Amino acid sequence: MNEPELRNATLVFLIKRSEEGVSNICLAMKKRGFGMNRWNGVGGKVIAEETIEEAAKREAREEIGVSVNDLQKIAELSFYFPHNPAWDQRVHVYFSETWEGEPAESEEMNPKWFSFDEIPFENMWPDDIFWLPEVIKGKMLKAMFKFGENDIVEDKEINIIEGF
Repeated sequence: MNEPELRNATLVFLIKRSEEGVSNICLAMKKRGFGMNRWNGVGGKVIAEETIEEAAKREAREEIGVSVNDLQKIAELSFYFPHNPAWDQRVHVYFSETWEGEPAESEEMNPKWFSFDEIPFENMWPDDIFWLPEVIKGKMLKAMFKFGENDIVEDKEINIIEGF
C-alpha cells in the first residue's frame, strides 16, 4: 500500500522513571484549537527549515515553558481523517527524561503530572488508549489510526518495532 505523504507533527511527553519503569507522565490540557479540552503531550506542526526534533523542543518551550535536553523517539503515528483530510498527519512521539524549568501553564496548555494508573484516557484522544500504555511499558511502535466523524476510531493498525 502506498501511503500518501503526510505532514509531520510532534508530540513530547515528559516522564519520570522509577526502578519499575515510567512512574509519572506529564500531560497537558489543551485550552484552544485542535484537540481542545483533551489531555495530551505537547507538540505541533513542524515548520519550514526545522527538523522534527527541533520542532519538538520548540513546542515544549512554547506550550509548557521547559527546555527539553533529551528526546527518545518512541512512536510514529499516522492519522487519517477522511471527512477532513487537512487534519491528516504523521506524529513523531518522544519521551523526555531531562529538561530545564518546571512545566507551567501557557495560553495554549495547562500541564499536570499523572501516575500510570491515573492517566485520564476518557479525556484524551480515543486512540491514546491503544498505544500509550504500550510505550509506557517500554515498547516502540508504528501505528495508523483512521478517524470518522465525532473522533471515532474506525480503523487501526499497531505494529511493535525494534527501534527507530
